[in-house]
Amino acid sequence: MSEREAGGTVGVGARSGAVPFLAARGVSKRFGANQALEQIDLDVAHDELLVVLGPTGAGKTTLLRTIAGLERPDAGRIVVEGRDLTGLSPAARDVALVFQNFSLYPRWTVRKNLEFPLRAPGRNLPGAEIRRRIEWAAELLSITRYLEREASRLSGGEMQRVAIGRAIVRRPSLFLMDEPLTNLDAKLREALRVELVQLRRQLATPMIFVTHDQTEALSMADRIVVLSEGRILQTGTPREIYERPVSPVVALQLGQPAINLLRVRRQAGHWLGADGTPLIAAEDAGPAERVLGIRPEHIALDPDPGSTSAEGVVRIVEYIGPTTTLLVDWAGDRVHIVVPRRAALRPGDRVRPRIDATRAVLFSPDQRDGLAEAAHGGALARASLHRRDPDCSAHRASYHPTEEVP
Repeated sequence: MSEREAGGTVGVGARSGAVPFLAARGVSKRFGANQALEQIDLDVAHDELLVVLGPTGAGKTTLLRTIAGLERPDAGRIVVEGRDLTGLSPAARDVALVFQNFSLYPRWTVRKNLEFPLRAPGRNLPGAEIRRRIEWAAELLSITRYLEREASRLSGGEMQRVAIGRAIVRRPSLFLMDEPLTNLDAKLREALRVELVQLRRQLATPMIFVTHDQTEALSMADRIVVLSEGRILQTGTPREIYERPVSPVVALQLGQPAINLLRVRRQAGHWLGADGTPLIAAEDAGPAERVLGIRPEHIALDPDPGSTSAEGVVRIVEYIGPTTTLLVDWAGDRVHIVVPRRAALRPGDRVRPRIDATRAVLFSPDQRDGLAEAAHGGALARASLHRRDPDCSAHRASYHPTEEVP
């Protein structure tokens, strides 16, 4: 979760009644037969980092380009501080867009790359002010010692810092970040996402950051917008999105291992698994068939050897730092369970899983953003396949078990 949320407060964009810095209303954009954006409504607060999370093709980059003025929406409005920007040119919008690729002039020095946006026609900044801004940005981003070095001689992380520096020297009213950390190695991504959060707070400038990386979304965001096929599926704090997703597709965006999604039916006051195993208590109301979502860390193993809970069989044991991930045949399905590292389990062991009912989420099986899409090869179908077939190549791309049994 983001540091701000962990501290017990939420970004101002989540406060009811607050006047947003940016408001997008009914924004739609089509490219031929492809509906890239469909009736997008979102707000960004004056001091907020809003993360737009979604897979490739969700419309994330189109959304940023539309806000920046590089694309003209087919419908809808984009308003910043009460000013309608929809028909304005990019230069008139006072926003800075940082792309996934570094977009530097390789033969120019770092200083010259940083100067470039400040010497654009119409800015007319005096030389002393340009030098002051360059030195300020370089110190803030720890690139002062590279100012006279050619961009082509920088590492990937250094180049990305310079690209961010080109955005902040302009001192725009809004930052737009288009997956700026994707091309970096894992350690550098971790370091730079912390630096970006701190930088945004220092500048007190709102930021929209788009990513397909759930770690970036959970660790950086004040709020998350989940985007899929050009539509917003849910908006909320990282905790809200993670713990109370509105659909299976949203649930599958966050969490590693992925959330367990089990088809259940109500009978005799319980939700039953595929083989009739009682999973959790059920109220006698609503549909008789649902999809039960439960995170792997919210399933415990009953330590009581005399328990009457239904048994499962451990198929895969994967050791990951302080925790162990199990793939278990249970209740007519295969579920992932995260247990403490000290748990001494091996493939073939019999265990008694127990769901934390307070953490379970029930979805309608015919939700538009859930099982209906899965029937046509969507995300839930793929996740279900991975649970049932540990030899599936896609499964092995995500998991590298140290032990397993057929």
